[in-house]
Amino acid sequence: MASNEPYTDRSQQTKIAYLDGTPKSVHIRRAKLIIEPGTENEREQIFDQNVIKIGALDDNDIILEDDTVSRHHCRIVQEDDAYVVIDLDSTNGTHINGVRIREAYLSANVVVSVGNTEVQFCPIDEQVPIEPSKAERLGNIVGRSVKMREIFDILEKIAPTSATVVIEGETGTGKEVVAQTIHEMSPRSNQPFIVFDCGAVPESLIESELFGHEKGSFTGAIMTRKGLFEMAEGGTIFLDELGELAIDLQPKLLRVLEQREVRRVGSNEPIPIDVRVIAATNRSLEDDVREGRFREDLFYRLSVVRLFLPALYERSEDIPLLVTHFLETMDCNYDPGGRQRLHGIAPDALKALCSYKWPGNVRELANVIERACSFAETDMLQRRDLPDYITDTSSTGNGLFVQQQGENWSHVPARSELQDEPFKEAKEKWISSFERDYIDELLARHGGNISGAAREADIDRKYFRQLMTKYGIDADEYA
Repeated sequence: MASNEPYTDRSQQTKIAYLDGTPKSVHIRRAKLIIEPGTENEREQIFDQNVIKIGALDDNDIILEDDTVSRHHCRIVQEDDAYVVIDLDSTNGTHINGVRIREAYLSANVVVSVGNTEVQFCPIDEQVPIEPSKAERLGNIVGRSVKMREIFDILEKIAPTSATVVIEGETGTGKEVVAQTIHEMSPRSNQPFIVFDCGAVPESLIESELFGHEKGSFTGAIMTRKGLFEMAEGGTIFLDELGELAIDLQPKLLRVLEQREVRRVGSNEPIPIDVRVIAATNRSLEDDVREGRFREDLFYRLSVVRLFLPALYERSEDIPLLVTHFLETMDCNYDPGGRQRLHGIAPDALKALCSYKWPGNVRELANVIERACSFAETDMLQRRDLPDYITDTSSTGNGLFVQQQGENWSHVPARSELQDEPFKEAKEKWISSFERDYIDELLARHGGNISGAAREADIDRKYFRQLMTKYGIDADEYA
């Protein structure tokens, strides 16, 4: 029999409240469980995870030394707007108010009998205001703009929890750096940080990569192999390009998030995991949900905390700080003896950087600084060290080669080179040269990220790869 008044929270899970696009507060939702309340053995534990496992074995979150408690007795699950206790076919049952239940909503302060042991459920809800941090750095993230300093404050509040985080933002805004910072500021910092790019692995291999496989489970499975979730045990797994995950694999990821256990390909044996999940996407998952490309239940399960990173053009005041950071930290700016080659940037060069639109965001800026370090002839980064498309005021500002009147793309054959050739051959040569330069430039600005480059080009990712193969272009050369 279920409790008639379940504890509910219409803000759903731990999340950030926005007003007019500005973060105002972080709602942190946790559960406190008091074991044997009112006795001399009373103890309490606080959880911010979606699933709390209770039983006699050591792999449970709450371990009860009670002969009437089964090895895996029950679990408490945080759903969209409530907590639910689920009995796991225990021998002596799970009871509320003397009634044995299979599944029941939990009201605030209700006492659940697990075998002969009582456990009191106490929800904890905190609405923590967000104030811009006074710091200009957090881990490897730098920024003095208000938006970035608000993000610093958010990260300081959510990092110590185990809350699942979805980081949203354009390609190159630094989502992996933010994920790494969350991990390093969390209690899991001494455990693994595993990165998986959902768009970089063939669909047929993703399930095996994430969840592992047993020997002989498919052609080529010559030995048992752990998946990335198992490898990340105790730590954090970062799922990059989440929007690229195939729709038929999404239920399996949802099951892992809900059950906190994985099943290797070819096995029915569940393996418990303790892993924090951080995901990133430059797509609108809400649009993908509406259009049927992304499961709604997985979207809500992942969106415990949604963090939006601003594009670089929205925080151009951070560019001087970022340039200084890159000059101080990039290996390309140090000689073999460990001496820094460039110590600053000339005012006209900095002005050019601040005037550019940066469609590739921070990643593109980092690539430009790395290139400039190779060309620089003095100990200051000069305007002449920057790419023409940044310093040329007649450029469109999008980083692509532009054709002015009487001029040609820098790498496209001039008319004089083509005029003596038959029309078909001349046309194919011109188009091929354009395609090669276009793909090369996009990959350079996106740091070798094929998904991001294909989206900016507005062409299918598979076709983009075909063009790369056609012209012998390797994405790793741009990373």
